[in-house]
Amino acid sequence: MQTIDTAGSTHATPSAGRILAASFVGTAIEFFDFYIYATATALVIGPVFFPAGAPGVQQLSAFATFAIAFLARPVGAALFGHFGDRVGRKATLVASLLIMGLSTVLIGCLPTYAVAGWWAPAALCILRCGQGIGFGGEWGGAALLAVENAPPGRRAWYGIFPQLGAPVGFILANLGFLALSFGLSPESFQAWGWRLPFLASAVLVGVGLYVRLKLTETPAFKAALSEARPERVPFATMLTQHGRAVLVGTFAMVAVYAVFYLSTVFALGFGTGTLGYSRPTFLLFECIAVCFMALGTVVSGAAADRFGRRPVLLSGMAVTFLLGFLMGPMLGHAAGSGTWPPVLGFLCLSLLTMGWVFGPMGAVLPELFPTRVRYTGASVTYNLAGILGASGAPYIAQELAAYGGIGFVGFYLSGAAILSFLAVLAMPETADR
Repeated sequence: MQTIDTAGSTHATPSAGRILAASFVGTAIEFFDFYIYATATALVIGPVFFPAGAPGVQQLSAFATFAIAFLARPVGAALFGHFGDRVGRKATLVASLLIMGLSTVLIGCLPTYAVAGWWAPAALCILRCGQGIGFGGEWGGAALLAVENAPPGRRAWYGIFPQLGAPVGFILANLGFLALSFGLSPESFQAWGWRLPFLASAVLVGVGLYVRLKLTETPAFKAALSEARPERVPFATMLTQHGRAVLVGTFAMVAVYAVFYLSTVFALGFGTGTLGYSRPTFLLFECIAVCFMALGTVVSGAAADRFGRRPVLLSGMAVTFLLGFLMGPMLGHAAGSGTWPPVLGFLCLSLLTMGWVFGPMGAVLPELFPTRVRYTGASVTYNLAGILGASGAPYIAQELAAYGGIGFVGFYLSGAAILSFLAVLAMPETADR
């Protein structure tokens, strides 16, 4: 497996701050768009877009629409990766942001099931696909924008900036819903209030476009173009020449996705349902916990440059495995008791761990591929992992909790950790390449 080159990136550039800001701001906006849907899935999508039926059917239907975007993300990764590896990073990042933003705003304009019948969830699914396609092209390009401009020995540190978009986007999304929970009655929130965060995305996308339109191409991409013409079909080259990199990168990311979405989307529904917390209280818990995710991301980025990628990732996967056995005692015993310290403690610990394993991935996945197919390879790998680790996680967890209790959900998390631990063991150390 070839790894990231440093041609043209050994000197500091005056625009380094702008480049990192563009990498961070764009992913923060994209993650905000993605998370407002995730939060709405746990709170309101079911009763607004689906007919009432047996207990839990609306929630399961909502979680199914949540999964659709993850299925569409590899399609977006292949599409935008193709143009990102042939035309350039800048134009592709602008297009992905536009598609994601437009889909998000239109979700906020959709009629409900009561008004439009089955046309409402059908349109929701189409726009959710649009979100997935846009998001599929976002992360890989933002990560490349950062690491392909990094000086030697600092790629993991530069790579945390797109990763920090995740906790910031999550906090913005949850604070928006938290404010609505305090400012609106439950009836008003369900009738129209939930739409406001989706509509607000239009403003954020405008900011992101302003920043990204001022970018230039990365030194590594320019160097690759000067050496040879771009690959005619980067996706085909990725599959035929770098299939092993795709496999180990994908499975290494599975636990990262699983721990995050079990600790946020599933936990929000479980906390406000089974545990009996109010929506504002549990949203506040998650806002506090995601700050620990940001902390873990920053510290792990520095550690990955100092000690290597594999030691940091392996230690994080081991802790994730143990988290699975803590989930039952910490969340299960709190059911109906109103005891909040173990609940908040578990959320903080799980998201701190998630940040620890998420931070280095901004450098690791690009480092697994050469420049000529790096956009395609990093994006497809990242988003294939989303299908395996995240798309069905809330749905599966809901079914496991109903069948055997929260402890079964913990076993599911531990299983994902084992899978990712083995993948990291099979992965080369890329820090010095």
